[in-house]
Amino acid sequence: MNEKIRALQAAPNPNVPELNPGDTVSVHVKIKEGDKERIQEFRGTVIRIRKGGAQANFTVRRVASHGIGVERTFPSRSPSLDKVVVQKGARVRRAQLYFLRGLRGKRARLHGKSEGG
Repeated sequence: MNEKIRALQAAPNPNVPELNPGDTVSVHVKIKEGDKERIQEFRGTVIRIRKGGAQANFTVRRVASHGIGVERTFPSRSPSLDKVVVQKGARVRRAQLYFLRGLRGKRARLHGKSEGG
């Protein structure tokens, strides 16, 4: 039974590196518009990582114009992910960073891995 389930699961996407909550990432997504295909970049902070084989996903949050927060969830094994680049890491003490939703400006900053706290 396990062999049948494994045969149906999508193969891991080699363009997705090991991610951690708090990382600032740049996600390049393939967007199909009619018969054309282009790459769109979504840059933000990883606030959640869900494991679970074929259903694994991660959520990235960024602040768009006029201070509006935008969150987007990406399946880790999706072939529409062209590449994921980790810009910088951060030292966090939580698995899900939902508290960032209520913070603005300097309070929403995360300290880098090399910094003390």
